Amino acid sequence: MRPNRRVAIFGADPDWHAKRLTAALAARGAEGVWVALEDCSFEIAGSAGVLRLPGFDEALPDGAITRVISAGTLEQITLRLGILHALGRMSVPVYNDARVIESTVDKSMTSFLLRQAGVPTPPTWAAESREVAQRILERETAAGEKIVLKPLFGCQGKGLALIESACELPEPDGVGGVYYLQRFIHTAAPGWRDWRVLVVGCRAIAAMIRRGRGWVTNVAQAGTCEAASPEGELAELAVAATRAVGAAYAGVDLMRDRDGRFVVLEVNSIPAWKGLQSVTEIDIAQTIIDDFLSRVPAARPCAAAV
Repeated sequence: MRPNRRVAIFGADPDWHAKRLTAALAARGAEGVWVALEDCSFEIAGSAGVLRLPGFDEALPDGAITRVISAGTLEQITLRLGILHALGRMSVPVYNDARVIESTVDKSMTSFLLRQAGVPTPPTWAAESREVAQRILERETAAGEKIVLKPLFGCQGKGLALIESACELPEPDGVGGVYYLQRFIHTAAPGWRDWRVLVVGCRAIAAMIRRGRGWVTNVAQAGTCEAASPEGELAELAVAATRAVGAAYAGVDLMRDRDGRFVVLEVNSIPAWKGLQSVTEIDIAQTIIDDFLSRVPAARPCAAAV
């Protein structure tokens, strides 16, 4: 029997997450088709244009899930996001869509949107000028603060640096020409820990505490996971942060400050959840798919023409 709906899962390789999503789709009578965004293309000629997605011939998918956008040049990333934008304009639900990904992959925009929405987040600065970054560091360190230097585009705790003196500021070439600076959060509790909350469909479905050997707690950097309750202030802030960036689902990272209050550090619109799945009984992939399919119409778009 042919599946009711065919869904494009965008990524580079069929990883653990993609396999879980594919199985969850199959459990609901839908088919997941793995598609590399770099293999997609526009074909524009005469009065018509066509989107070419491997595995879909002349048809469009019923919906699409953005699992991975591979690293590439500015031109390559622009084209891949253009494919996602085009699908949205052709009424194909994209989960999360290009607009949300653009807002969250850029940490400075995420911080801006969080503050605009009144979500507590650490003081943050982003600038291209080394002189501006130097002045910020001098002022902050003189006040006894530490600064975390992060890649503007980054994930899994890679490329983070803790700066305690203005003389430690790297040259522009070492930061991709942009200084993204965030005040270090001092905590009252001993050890290094933060929280990851997964929000799906405006509901916090699972949470964990990540404990690190040092101040970087990401699981990819040898952090360990333990279950946490996705309730109360933790859940409320995670949901508010997800709404602030317009995401259908997101992984939200939070910490408690020295006064015991939660602050939101980051919002990830293409979150991994393998570590979180290991400490929760909820089937995360199935929960994501059920929310996704609730947004997908039953009728398949018949053509890829634009």
